Amino acid sequence: MLESGCKALKEGVLEKRSDGLLQLWKKKRCILTEEGLLLVPPKQPQPGPPAAEPPAAKIKELHFSHMKTVDCVERKGKYVYFTVVMAEGKEIDFRGPQEQGWNAEITLQLVQYKNRQAILAVKSTRQKQQHLVQQHPGHRLRSASNSA
Repeated sequence: MLESGCKALKEGVLEKRSDGLLQLWKKKRCILTEEGLLLVPPKQPQPGPPAAEPPAAKIKELHFSHMKTVDCVERKGKYVYFTVVMAEGKEIDFRGPQEQGWNAEITLQLVQYKNRQAILAVKSTRQKQQHLVQQHPGHRLRSASNSA
């Protein structure tokens, strides 16, 4: 996403619950953009020259077009726990420090993304209707107000 010109709106560390049997919490460096959420493995201190960014295969992208909602927000101790529900039904659990407000930021960006998509869909429909009217100027489109 960042390669396509989207700027990072928020960066920080969240913990993601693993899909494995033990469901351990693993730290992920997160980058929130207008298009979704990038999950990057945290930088591992290694001897020698400073490590470059992890390969793209290690970066997981949760695109808003595949996201359904942010759900199940719960505050316990110093953490806020929340679940990102994907369109196909998969649920991804996260936790982060309460004061960082990741769940609210993700929800806000998701709503803004969905609104932009809805506006584009309406504009596209209107353009198609105008194109049809221009192609057939003598024909009127039927409307709900027509009476028998």
